[in-house]
Amino acid sequence: MKEKRHCPYCGMLLVQKWIGGRNRLICAACNQTIYENPTPASCLVVLNDRRDVLLVKRNVAPKSGFWCLPGGFIEMGEHPEEAALRELREETGITGVIDRLIGVRTNPSRQYGAVLLVGYLVTRYSGAPSPGDDASETAFFQLTALPEIAFDSHEKFIRDIDTGNLPPAFPKSIS
Repeated sequence: MKEKRHCPYCGMLLVQKWIGGRNRLICAACNQTIYENPTPASCLVVLNDRRDVLLVKRNVAPKSGFWCLPGGFIEMGEHPEEAALRELREETGITGVIDRLIGVRTNPSRQYGAVLLVGYLVTRYSGAPSPGDDASETAFFQLTALPEIAFDSHEKFIRDIDTGNLPPAFPKSIS
C-alpha cells in the first residue's frame, strides 16, 4: 500500500501522532486526522439446483487467472447488497436475489492495506452465466471439486455454505 504523504483537504504534509492508542496520520497544517480504513467490497456465493457454486476467472490483477466469487468494491452511496448484485450482473450477466448474509471478513491487500468483504448467498437467479467485466470465464463447480480460489475470504465464504456455518438470519430491515 502506498504511504499517504499529503492531506487530501489542504495538500499540506502529513505527520504521525499517537492518538487513541495508535499512530495516526494528522495534517500538520489543518490538524485533520486521516483515518486509514479497509476498503469495502461485497461478493456472492451463487448456488445452482445441484448446489454447485458459480465462480469467475479473473482477468485483472491481483490474482489474474485465478477463480473467485463474483463481487467487487462498494461504490459511494451504494448498499453492500446493491454492490454485490451489480457486480453479479457485470461479471456474469445474470441477475439474482440475495437469500441471506453469509458473513463479513477481511482480506489483506497490497494495494488497499485490507479489504472488508461482505458475503451473501444467492440461490435464485435468472440468465445463463457468461463472462463480463473483470472475468474471462464463468463456471459452476462442485463444492468438493473447487479450483484454487484467489482469495482466502472467498474460500471461507464457500466453506461456510458447505458446512452450514452461518450467522443467525436477521429480519429484513426497513429502510
